[in-house]
Amino acid sequence: MASESVSYWQRTAPVFLLSTDMPHSVDVAVIGGGLLGAATCYWLAQAGVRAVLLERTALAAGATGRNGGFVRAGTAGSYPQAIAHLGQETANAVMEITYESRALLRQVLQEEEIACDYREPGALQLAITEAQGEQQRREVETLRTDGFSAEWLDRAQVQDVIQTPLGPEILGGRFLPGQGLVHSARLVHGLASAALRHGARVYQADVYELGRDGNHVRLRTSQGSLSAQTVVVAVNAWMSKLLPELTRVIMPVLEQMLAYEAVAPIFPTAVSVNINAGEYMQQTPSGNILIGGCGFVAPNAGIGVWKSLPTSVVQEAIEQVLPRIFPSLASKLRVMQRWAGLLGCTTDMHPIVDYAPTLPGVIFVGGFSGHGMPFGMRFGQLLATAVTSGYLPPALSPFRLDRPSLERWELP
Repeated sequence: MASESVSYWQRTAPVFLLSTDMPHSVDVAVIGGGLLGAATCYWLAQAGVRAVLLERTALAAGATGRNGGFVRAGTAGSYPQAIAHLGQETANAVMEITYESRALLRQVLQEEEIACDYREPGALQLAITEAQGEQQRREVETLRTDGFSAEWLDRAQVQDVIQTPLGPEILGGRFLPGQGLVHSARLVHGLASAALRHGARVYQADVYELGRDGNHVRLRTSQGSLSAQTVVVAVNAWMSKLLPELTRVIMPVLEQMLAYEAVAPIFPTAVSVNINAGEYMQQTPSGNILIGGCGFVAPNAGIGVWKSLPTSVVQEAIEQVLPRIFPSLASKLRVMQRWAGLLGCTTDMHPIVDYAPTLPGVIFVGGFSGHGMPFGMRFGQLLATAVTSGYLPPALSPFRLDRPSLERWELP
């Protein structure tokens, strides 16, 4: 298997040049050039805060630039699972905050004229067993009872959405109207460009260490030392590298994807199916089908892996998905690109936003468990509010580090 690990999103986004002429002091430093870092920096700049964004290599180099490009409101798992694991109040809070984030995304894309192929065709989760169909029907009922849009589509209705014959296993599916798809890297580039226009600065700098220096946070970086009043750490899977106390809280997990050469339009929506514990795909406006998942077939399910390199066992499993669910596509599929990326995962599949336990002046955000896109805009706005006000807004309370549902990972 080739060691190439540049994603489709990264390859099809224009180059964004990062400055290395970093200042010695700033009001706020945001570490991490993914969606959360870019969104936080954008909202800080909007508020007139002197903020800088620091990225180790390139914007959208991590999970944001290696994902499926889904902007699906709600929790990483199913809504009933979230209620069972997190409680009704927290599950509802997640739904509300992700719908708010989607509204903010629409607003900012329009106001800042960001072109990133954003559209809202909905999200379809296929059912290939009776048990899955029953679970999805229950989820639809629960969502609708709580005031959220959801539909159960039978096989014929699913076929109306998919423009190729369905495989015999497909019984129907849960459809969430209005859910979004996006070109992830172009979104991050657009937000960073907008932040620059509003007065922020973006630098290439690898942050090695955080510490206190009097009333400030001192950052030791590849471009020298930087002093900041407040630091927002948004590095997700790499959180423990800067905040070692979170080693057993946010764990890197390897996720893999591939892209097929362009084919005629097959499906407009986000599509997912549970064959090897969650596969997902979208067809881009240019016709390329991007598909990922199958991580459970990897040794230890990819948990604790630090290198973003695709592996044969997972890639071969991914290649089997589309021919299984849409058999007529098999002869038309030609792989053009493979990649991998690191997710920052928590044991309850629920993100964390909180102050660093042992380092005053530092706020961290991460642990999205492969589901960060729906939170990005609203979390960035709330983090900017936390910086300017000096306290975490109440809307972030369900995401605190001390929540009862959050257990620690067992290390080897």
